[in-house]
Amino acid sequence: MIARILTSVAALALTAGAAAAEYRLTILHTNDFHSRFEPINKYDSTCDAEDQAEGKCFGGTARLVTAIADARARAENAILVDGGDQFQGSLFYTYYKGKAAAEFMTKLGYDGMTVGNHEFDDGPEVLRGFMDAVGFPVLMSNADVSAEPALADVLKKSTVIERGGEKIGLIGLTPEDTHELASPGKNVQFSDPVAAVQAEVDRLTADGVNKIVVLSHSGYGVDQRVAAETTGVDVIVGGHSNTYLSNTSDKAVGPYPTVVNGVQIVQAYAYGKFLGELNVTFDDAGNVVSATGEPLIMDAAVSEDAATLDRIAELAQPLDEIRNKVVAEAAEPIDGSRDVCRVQECQMGNLVADAMLDRVKDQGVTIAIANSGGIRASLDAGEVTMGEVLTILPFQNTLSTFEIDGKTLVEALENGVSQVEDVKGRFPQVAGLTFSWDASVAPNEGRVKDVMVAEGAGFVPIDPAKTYVVVTNDYVRNGGDGYAMFEGDDKNAYDFGPDLADVLAEYLAAQGPYTPYTDGRIAQVK
Repeated sequence: MIARILTSVAALALTAGAAAAEYRLTILHTNDFHSRFEPINKYDSTCDAEDQAEGKCFGGTARLVTAIADARARAENAILVDGGDQFQGSLFYTYYKGKAAAEFMTKLGYDGMTVGNHEFDDGPEVLRGFMDAVGFPVLMSNADVSAEPALADVLKKSTVIERGGEKIGLIGLTPEDTHELASPGKNVQFSDPVAAVQAEVDRLTADGVNKIVVLSHSGYGVDQRVAAETTGVDVIVGGHSNTYLSNTSDKAVGPYPTVVNGVQIVQAYAYGKFLGELNVTFDDAGNVVSATGEPLIMDAAVSEDAATLDRIAELAQPLDEIRNKVVAEAAEPIDGSRDVCRVQECQMGNLVADAMLDRVKDQGVTIAIANSGGIRASLDAGEVTMGEVLTILPFQNTLSTFEIDGKTLVEALENGVSQVEDVKGRFPQVAGLTFSWDASVAPNEGRVKDVMVAEGAGFVPIDPAKTYVVVTNDYVRNGGDGYAMFEGDDKNAYDFGPDLADVLAEYLAAQGPYTPYTDGRIAQVK
């Protein structure tokens, strides 16, 4: 009897010891916030007073303050991290650049973030200013910044933080094609994500860190590849693809977390509409024992912090005169959602391309190409304000006109449809031409078919040898989104036309109540 009691006591002691060795960590996370400090509507644009009064708004920094405080209160140990792209997307960024993001991320108490491609929209200097203003690490593992004075010796590949007496390694990851997506300059060289992550994991592991979280602004697909092809990563907090993962919604792309090779992959859509909450239990060796959670919707049920609302209103004062000006009217909602515009002809794409071509057609321009990645929001029916236009087209791009032959123009369309499977922003929205494309053909190997260009009252097959005058935006004309064939000083180019947002606003105003449409100008071969 005594022996049995002693055996039971020993077993209980072992069980208690095992339980005590487990470490629980709550990872709170955001990604692709894009300067949406104010609440958004169902179209991801700034919410108006009417929708706000009816409780139809989502997100906003004031809600995140409340939600993050509540989540920390119920967690044993918690960290707050970001998957990149805090920059760009509203007038707050246009006016304040990274200063507003730095202020509010500091208030929220972030523990780290990765560099997103949009953090490079205004060059390394603006990114450096943001880094200097925040007290948490900003990370990027897959790039060599040693030749860039603004970032050398400051932008780190990884870091170690402590929570509850345990060390947690954080590794940053940025799109390998950031040089095509933003303006990092010639001094920053990007590299393969798998090799970069593995190198940092090995270094951290050698230093005794056995809990490793990758903050990845590389997209859901790349995150799965990194998980499959590396060892030692525990969690990947994603971004870039604006992926909604959930265990409860039929709109989710995959489960939360998505598990690949034992790695827990999470992402929380975008624009502050959700706060990701992943609860991870590690054993004493740093292995993940369990990982559960769900993105928390930031709807009207989450109260807004009053002091934060007051500060946002204060910062908004210089912006109000610009954005509250009514510039046009939409007869119906105009779809500019990324999951549509980045894979096919869309209503907002036609509107933007039509507006571009209309503005310069008297200069002999006959074709417009707009990158879908430049289209950032849909539009509700009714009055259209300049603020809404700037939410749709936030990048301060200018119209660029240039000359190019038909053969190269087809190559450009091939580039545009080369990454449809990854829902990339290079997908071309067009005016003045039509084409079809076949997904069964390998990228850049003849996907594009039946290119027709406007001529007279109709359309004729494109002539590979003929020179055409094209309009795009200055970002694409200078090689952005893979359109390297548009670069160069040999194309009689003019890159300093009017601001694209102004062009769109003026075109909309001239239409009266604008009715959106698609007309089959881009077709997919079935």
